[in-house]
Amino acid sequence: MKWLHSDNVVGYVFIFPFIFSFCVFTIFPMLTSLYMSFTDYDLLGAPRWVGFDNYVHMLTSDSKFWQAMKVTFFYTFTAVPGRLIFALIVALLLVKVTRFAGMYRTALYIPSIIGGSVAVAVMWRQLFGNEGAINSFLELMGFEPVSWLGNASTAIWTLVVLYGWQFGSSMLIFLAGLKNIPQTYYEAASVDGANAWQRFYKITIPLLTPVILFNVVMQTIQGFMAFTPSYIITEGGPMNSTLLYVLYMFERAFTFFDMGYASAMAWVMLIIIAILTALIFKSSPYWVHYESDNSR
Repeated sequence: MKWLHSDNVVGYVFIFPFIFSFCVFTIFPMLTSLYMSFTDYDLLGAPRWVGFDNYVHMLTSDSKFWQAMKVTFFYTFTAVPGRLIFALIVALLLVKVTRFAGMYRTALYIPSIIGGSVAVAVMWRQLFGNEGAINSFLELMGFEPVSWLGNASTAIWTLVVLYGWQFGSSMLIFLAGLKNIPQTYYEAASVDGANAWQRFYKITIPLLTPVILFNVVMQTIQGFMAFTPSYIITEGGPMNSTLLYVLYMFERAFTFFDMGYASAMAWVMLIIIAILTALIFKSSPYWVHYESDNSR
């Protein structure tokens, strides 16, 4: 074969481990999951082909599926903006810090590293428990304690706050974007009489929109894939008010042993995330500014 005698052989050798692992651990499981989504499979017997029955039942007869979808959309579209806004505010503060900047960045990034762990979820459950630190503080301030995890109207907000607390990765990306904005723009604006708000609105935000786009896409995907907080802190309750989509998919797969139905749910979520991502990118020409785009 001609390619064996070309200068690209070394490149093929080096990328082979990645291609092999990608095919074995990503492509093959995806195709297997796609096949399973059209079957009735309980992990014990052989898969039985049922066609689109899983999808039809999911979309027409499964009220719990729609509850999980509703909770997940609310969680994502509430938690993601909150995390990004808070991360941007912290990044704006850190960009002006010169002393101990590395220490501050490390300390603020730590929650992103440990935030998705089971240990943090257990700690969060204790904090918002009936006798946890949050209620103890409220009692100290003279307020009545709140059943944060036992009330359907407040339980979801404990998960939203936890998601916002893990803002470190978004903050670092914002910080990198802020440092790439030339200071001469701000100096010129100051000479022209622009105040701090005008400089932020007219310079910082437009030049930061590519970074905002990246963060919005990544955090939206992460929001739809959230699982650990709902599973550990609330177990989907009370009254399914915190039943995130991935938790319900996990229950169908490993509690009810309905792997075919869970596979169908996974592909529905993949389609939803793909559509939302496409819509975000489709809208980007109207609000994302690139310095190299001379048409703006």
